[in-house]
Amino acid sequence: MPVVAGIGTTWNLPNYAGELFTAAPTATPLLSMIGGLSGGITTTNAEFPTAQLFDYPDAEQPGISEAASATAPAARHIERNQETNVVQIHQDTTDLTYHKLANTGRMAGLNTAGQTPNPAGELAWQIQHSLLVPAARNIEYSFIAGRYQLATGVSVPNKTRGMLQLCEDGTNIAAAGAELTFDMLQSLYQEMADNGAYFENMVMFVPAKLKQKISSIYASLPGGNLPPSRNEGGINITDIETDFTKIGVVWNRFMPNGAILLCDIAYMAPVFLEVPGKGVFFVEELAKVGASEKRQLYGEVGLDHGPAFLHGSITGLAV
Repeated sequence: MPVVAGIGTTWNLPNYAGELFTAAPTATPLLSMIGGLSGGITTTNAEFPTAQLFDYPDAEQPGISEAASATAPAARHIERNQETNVVQIHQDTTDLTYHKLANTGRMAGLNTAGQTPNPAGELAWQIQHSLLVPAARNIEYSFIAGRYQLATGVSVPNKTRGMLQLCEDGTNIAAAGAELTFDMLQSLYQEMADNGAYFENMVMFVPAKLKQKISSIYASLPGGNLPPSRNEGGINITDIETDFTKIGVVWNRFMPNGAILLCDIAYMAPVFLEVPGKGVFFVEELAKVGASEKRQLYGEVGLDHGPAFLHGSITGLAV
């Protein structure tokens, strides 16, 4: 369905009777798990730290003689480096004429005696479905597939770094068009372990085809296809027990086809830039220039994803 640009009127937003449906995804599993639009943390700087990284020297067997020990060695210290991400602006507007809001008795399409328009209140419905839900969808997409950009001037937007880009600099298996296999998943877990992952609260986000593929892979293991009873069929793998941790498996309709994302959500949170006196992600009335009700959604949010070694991904899988 097309999006109506500009002011909403009786003519471009006619009233209909009947139940409302959309096939577009509205669930945002990643955003919901890490705090949603009402959780997370706030900042007073559009750029915020995600981690301080440091490392130890390689472990080795010392070879210090008694004579050498009489003189202290040269001092050495551990260096630290800071990593950051940014918040990005989310803004949209709805604007409905007084006539549109008042003209609720005029209905288009098929009508039967006694029917009423659905939705009953156009302004509340548009605030929810043209402002709030699209913002949550855009945030979910950005947190998964966003590409980092730091503003360098007033006309350059900040863009938050998403998890798939983060994993490019951490643990990522490039499948190069291959089918997902059990060995490929095992390699991902092992590489994450070797890279230092904590495995505290791991969740795997997958698109629809790969959700089915994972169920098929683990159902084919010995004992994996036994149903809980003899009158049930089918397999739905929602948890994977690995050598390092248990991993939850979540179908996410915003995941790109051909990609798997493994996140430690214990170290992730949305970060909001709070506007003084207004808060974060708020809807406010805009100044009137005529006979219409105009509302603006505004908010700035970025992803605190922690260091890259906590997470992992497989990209470029066969689709």
